[in-house]
Amino acid sequence: MDNREKSCIFAAVMTEKEIYIQWCKTQEDLPLFMQPWWMDAVCAGKEWDVLLYKTERTQRVLAAMPYLLRKRLGMRYIIMPQMTQIGGIWLDKSLRNEDGSVWDRAELKNICAFMHQRLAEMNLCYYYQHYPVGSACPEEMEALGYKLKTRHTYRIDDLSDMDKVIDSFSKNKKRQLTRALSLHAERDMNPEAFYRFHSRCMEEHHKKIVYSREFLLVLERKTSRLQNGMILSICNPDGEVYAAAYLAWDNRYLYYLMPCYSLQHKDSGAGAMLALEAMKLAREKGVKFDFEGSMHRGIANHYKQFGSRPAEYRSVRKLFKWYFAFALFINWINLLRYRI
Repeated sequence: MDNREKSCIFAAVMTEKEIYIQWCKTQEDLPLFMQPWWMDAVCAGKEWDVLLYKTERTQRVLAAMPYLLRKRLGMRYIIMPQMTQIGGIWLDKSLRNEDGSVWDRAELKNICAFMHQRLAEMNLCYYYQHYPVGSACPEEMEALGYKLKTRHTYRIDDLSDMDKVIDSFSKNKKRQLTRALSLHAERDMNPEAFYRFHSRCMEEHHKKIVYSREFLLVLERKTSRLQNGMILSICNPDGEVYAAAYLAWDNRYLYYLMPCYSLQHKDSGAGAMLALEAMKLAREKGVKFDFEGSMHRGIANHYKQFGSRPAEYRSVRKLFKWYFAFALFINWINLLRYRI
């Protein structure tokens, strides 16, 4: 029995999630948000799994769709986990060219048709995921009856010359940086302290924080253990925190997650300094910078002032059961704010 036959037998006794965990180790450019350990963290206490498309003869994985399955009032539905920008179908690197485009369109159609069939067999009421930037899958899913929406994230790809990066900032952001000269950055903020600070910032804006303390602690523990995350804060000389953000990164991008700013110090320039220090960290890590997107016009304008460029990605959704739309309408399930 050769090694290929042994691997096929071994794969046959493994669950799809176990196969996915091993396969992810071969996908160097797999986004942070689709990594198994990330899904473990953001879906703690919930049920996540994966659909795999494999070749018939060798059972080699060519595509995967990790997903969070939720159940409420007898309804089953797939939505994005909290703090998770990207999901959907990820294609094996053997199917993609260097620019990310797909070289085998026939195989792509087969993959999307297979995923659609598997989703239909799950007796879902609703399906909703954000696909990776540049993915060719959304258009194929649209042909199968799914609805698409264009979304944007904001990125800075070239951080090799930080002076040039700062030169691309708007005049307003440059003025804010001059106000922040007396402030300094710290990279070791305690997650408990961050949660209290974020909660206080939200209260100042007359809003409630949308994630729990336990959610943050699990996520921070996972990213710290793997050295894929950090809490960055901007403080005055006395150590008082003016702004902070939770950051996480993969092999390609550092993501600007959960930024928060105190309204009491809104004129201090701490917000601009926070973004700049996060970019510096990305440069140290040898990765690009992603503001992690926003469909809110004001936030998007804020990110554009740092010289970032918009990058399109698509949300893909399908209503399988008409009565789920009624459930959304009467607010049984608040999908818009991802309170899951």
